[in-house]
Amino acid sequence: MARKTFQIGVMFSTTGSYSVVVRSMLNGALLAFQEIAATDGDIAIEPVVVNPAGDLQRYRALSLELLGSGIRQVVGCYTSSSRKEVIPCFEKFDGVLWYPSHYEGFESSDNVIYTGASPNQHVLPLVDYLAARRGKRAFCVGSNYIWAWENNRIFREALTARGGSVVAERYLPVGDTEFDQVVAAIVDQRPDFVFNNLIGTSAYAFFRAFRAACLARGIDQASDIPVASCTLSEPELAEIGPEAVDGHLSSSVYFSSLSSPASAAFVAAYARAFPDGPVASADAESSYNAVKLLAASLAQAGTDEARAVRAAVAGRSMLAPQGDVRIDPQTYHAWLTPRIARSTSSGTFEVLLEAREPLAPDPYLVQTSPRFAVAMRAPILRVVS
Repeated sequence: MARKTFQIGVMFSTTGSYSVVVRSMLNGALLAFQEIAATDGDIAIEPVVVNPAGDLQRYRALSLELLGSGIRQVVGCYTSSSRKEVIPCFEKFDGVLWYPSHYEGFESSDNVIYTGASPNQHVLPLVDYLAARRGKRAFCVGSNYIWAWENNRIFREALTARGGSVVAERYLPVGDTEFDQVVAAIVDQRPDFVFNNLIGTSAYAFFRAFRAACLARGIDQASDIPVASCTLSEPELAEIGPEAVDGHLSSSVYFSSLSSPASAAFVAAYARAFPDGPVASADAESSYNAVKLLAASLAQAGTDEARAVRAAVAGRSMLAPQGDVRIDPQTYHAWLTPRIARSTSSGTFEVLLEAREPLAPDPYLVQTSPRFAVAMRAPILRVVS
């Protein structure tokens, strides 16, 4: 019997200021398509790849184009602004967006499946780590859009609840690389750490400028004023450059340095498929997971109709490179395993702490609000090294 074939939209901005991360996301998705094509399952899926080039209007136009051509399932978007731009299109034409990026939460749509981390899976574990081990005075920097605004709000509330404070916040346009004033303000304030929500080329320029400014003043930046992020991944370390690559903290649910068989197999397959990079990352893994979960849901549903696929993915699990991942049937966000790591001079990450098991998503921070019962909440991470 002939396999039933479904066309799947794949929508990532592989050019523009944050293209390095997004190319790894596209690679992760395409690796999953390749692996599925090599199996003898009941269905076949074909990627239809489009590139919005970081243009919000282009995201909307391409979403309407994909949906108008009969495609109902689309894996894509990296930034929260792009996701929010296209969700009305998917809701109007009853398609499903599989969103594979970590995000700031406080959102729910019947037409979105979220395979990236929710705020309780990346922001709150980072606050716990920083407040316990680095200090309680933070300086927040970010790209001027919803991801940074909301992440800094959540971070500020959580840190304040732990007796800490944010001494200042600064925002710059996406793609801006002029950091002299921001860096000078940080050095003057001498916070215990910097919470970074800059993305793409802005982030890479900031890491270099901050390290250079500290070095000029005799400050050991990595030890004295570490930079902590919820976005920093392996492909970006190479973009920062060897003079400033080490000592940065990252909160994520996957690092390619994990020693598990599932992670090793993923990294090896990814490297064979994409020898020119960018290297594997949490973003690549999340896109890979999204395509695998989508294919399994299509096989069960026998159709790409939104309601049937949504029913099929509810509660579905898989052994992902990071470990067990499953889609929560109430929120349609993923159960994921939080981890904290530190970048090394070799351009990799050393995992410092990790959760004992996958953590339930709490996109609205209903169960894990930073405002309440901080002292009652047990740490979710264990020391790795």
